[in-house]
Amino acid sequence: MSVRLRKWKTKENKVQEAWWVDVKYQHPDGRVERIRKASPLNTRRGAEEYERQVRHALLTGTFGKEKEHEKEEEAPLTLAKFVQRFLTYSENNNKHSTVVGKQQILRDHVLPCFGEMKLEAIGPAEIEDFKAAMKKKPRRLSGHSDTPSKRALRRRKVRTPKTLSLKTINNALAVLSKLLNLAKEQNVLAHTPDVKLFKVKKPDYDFLTFDEVDQLIEAAEPQDIALLTTAPKTGLRQGELIGLQWPDIDLVRAKLYVKRTIWRGVEGTPKSGSTRTVDLPESVVEALKAHRHLRGPFVFCQEDGEHLTPGMMDHLLITTLKRAGITREKGTIGWHDLRHTYGSHLAMEGVPLKVIQELMGHATLEMTMRYAHLSPNVKHEAVKALDRRQRGTLGAHAQEAVG
Repeated sequence: MSVRLRKWKTKENKVQEAWWVDVKYQHPDGRVERIRKASPLNTRRGAEEYERQVRHALLTGTFGKEKEHEKEEEAPLTLAKFVQRFLTYSENNNKHSTVVGKQQILRDHVLPCFGEMKLEAIGPAEIEDFKAAMKKKPRRLSGHSDTPSKRALRRRKVRTPKTLSLKTINNALAVLSKLLNLAKEQNVLAHTPDVKLFKVKKPDYDFLTFDEVDQLIEAAEPQDIALLTTAPKTGLRQGELIGLQWPDIDLVRAKLYVKRTIWRGVEGTPKSGSTRTVDLPESVVEALKAHRHLRGPFVFCQEDGEHLTPGMMDHLLITTLKRAGITREKGTIGWHDLRHTYGSHLAMEGVPLKVIQELMGHATLEMTMRYAHLSPNVKHEAVKALDRRQRGTLGAHAQEAVG
């Protein structure tokens, strides 16, 4: 019998009874296993149900592993074990480029420090230790590890690598903070520590003058004129230029609709998350008309119709800048500087900052404020407006007195 009632006497001579299961199970390899256990529910029906559960567990190979599973569930999660949940959430809610950026930050910075640490053990002190260690960490040299040997440095004839920038450290802290907040949201953590970022000076930006834009376009190869005219006169990001297609352009109405970006070959929405409309100056309309081709949907493309790559675009810009004689003492002009050129020129022509924000697709007006100092006589005109208002009021009072 698989289920039976057992009775016995205690030391105090009291009779006790309990329902037990007695199961014999032959495994596929011929081995016979016998299980004799008390039923959790001390009734005949409870024992019969428990006997069925035991047989099913033996059949599926899960018998005896329930406690191990319970221990795993009860054990506090380490950061490394929670990372996959965090990345799944990111893949569902972020752009591909953002997910890749988070993966890199986790791999290079967060996991080496916190990977084996329990989430609940990460507090303010541990975060401050992380910040201190990050400030001493060398920047990664392209194609090499983070900490190359001194011999390798001498062989390559380069100086000891500089440490990570505060902006890079803040990016790592932001990812850590988002991960901990998600753990709290999913009821893994009861509370999260306050992650304080470093105060970072807003980076300087460069842009071309009006004359330098003309020089750049004049120095461009015929097939590159449209691209090097569109970039500084529409403010499109590099990925938006790569993803631009002919149906996105209305040359009759002189409008361009930014609908997509392409980053590392993956198409996504623009950085702001929504499409925007950019009005085109006549010079861009004419350049695009002259550039019209039948190689495919991409406006700026290779001979086979495939979209350009960042490497191709960088080479194109660098060689054209060199041919135009446009140089900078610090660094070089990049595609994002052409975007800054657009915002700077609009501000210099007195375009309101709110309009510049909409044209450039900035999420907040604060991002556009970097161009405020370029607006001509903004403060002076604002103060003059007060006098114009006052004069108008005085004039109205004078007319009333005469009347």
